[in-house]
Amino acid sequence: MAIPKKLLEFLKQQDANYKLVAHPRTGSSMETAEQAHISGDALAKGVVVREDSEFLLVVVPSDYHIELESLRKMLDRDVILAVEGELGSLFPDCELGAVPPMGEPYGLTTIWDPNTTLGQEERVYFEAGDHEYLVSVSGRQFHELMAHAERGEFSHHV
Repeated sequence: MAIPKKLLEFLKQQDANYKLVAHPRTGSSMETAEQAHISGDALAKGVVVREDSEFLLVVVPSDYHIELESLRKMLDRDVILAVEGELGSLFPDCELGAVPPMGEPYGLTTIWDPNTTLGQEERVYFEAGDHEYLVSVSGRQFHELMAHAERGEFSHHV
């Protein structure tokens, strides 16, 4: 599949210097990190939460858990995790469950926790829109790609 059109256009608009990294097909972000031989700290995962019919994209490293109560307090909203069946319409050019951590090209507000390892990694990897490729960018480039995302502390290392 490679990179879906919306994500590819976003990377081009941002003049991103990226590489594609192939890995065996996986079903979870931790398995992806293992199969791609990268640290879970360096793999950004996108998790979709919602309040009623409004969706938000939350970004943390693959070996972090979102503290929903902390996120709710930060947002002052009663968000819950979206179910996988809701993701197809939000990311129509991606395989189900292969959510890139860039909400901007999909019209989603994005929130990330820069106090995690993603704020310190030399290279950051993220889903390319399928379960067989990752996009690799420098840590600095990742910060640039996340420039319009909201920030807050709402996660912890597993």
